[in-house]
Amino acid sequence: MPSITRHNVCMNRNLDMTLVRTFVAVADTGSMTVAANILHLTQGAVSQQIKRLEETFVCVLFERDGRRLELSPVGERFLGKAKRLLDMNDEIWLDMTARPFYGKLRVGVPYDLVGTHFPPIFKAFGEAHPNVEVSLMCASSPELIDAVGVGSLDLAVVEENADAASGECLRVEQLVWVGARGGNAHLKRPLPISMVADSCGFRPVVQAALHDRGIEWRTVFESGNIEATTATVRSDLAVTAWLASTIPAELAILSGEDDLPTLPNFAISLRLPSVAPLVAQEFARYVRERLVPIS
Repeated sequence: MPSITRHNVCMNRNLDMTLVRTFVAVADTGSMTVAANILHLTQGAVSQQIKRLEETFVCVLFERDGRRLELSPVGERFLGKAKRLLDMNDEIWLDMTARPFYGKLRVGVPYDLVGTHFPPIFKAFGEAHPNVEVSLMCASSPELIDAVGVGSLDLAVVEENADAASGECLRVEQLVWVGARGGNAHLKRPLPISMVADSCGFRPVVQAALHDRGIEWRTVFESGNIEATTATVRSDLAVTAWLASTIPAELAILSGEDDLPTLPNFAISLRLPSVAPLVAQEFARYVRERLVPIS
């Protein structure tokens, strides 16, 4: 009679990759709600999947710290292995199902994201799919949303007020005031503002916040040029409002002590047409993998 070993006991037990992927999403975001948005599931479904995984392992994987979920010691031990397992799963899947892509891909990205977040995305996609001709449209988020709607773009990444975002949320960041280091433009009244373009998605919320605080403002520059906007702010001619991750190193985030109103969170979202080309779906995968939520 063969002896019972650890291998014999475990050989017929297989991990459910869906549960593992949900666990990693919750661990990375610290939130079942955010993980649900990323995975296109309901919060209840995510909660049930975590419960099933805990029942499988007969352990607790998460502990609640206020409103944020924290990994338990067992969850910490599992996370690294879970990520390696997913990486291997995805690598095998891509290797066994990969088909060459050809043709054209029309991508839309806002001015402030294209130079900060997208160079590595375009590079990785271009190296993996050299036969795809990528054409890029830089515009404000409202313009990009319209372009996807009328079919002139195959895919767009846009910035939307987090409370009203309707695209696939990739990450959420706070909109912050930005000025020159050591500058005093934020003290001037009317407040000089440079917003890149009059169609900028940030503009209505910035104006509403200033109106609510009773601060008068004036436009210094709005012509769709991110470099010129940066120059006006760097020269202390104006202030602007950008997402924290897109601010050039030579500029500074203005604090609440600078007598400017707090601005809302914005979601960086993915927009695809209802029937998206396969090549657009493949590019969207690269965006999801690299534009990860902020921990």
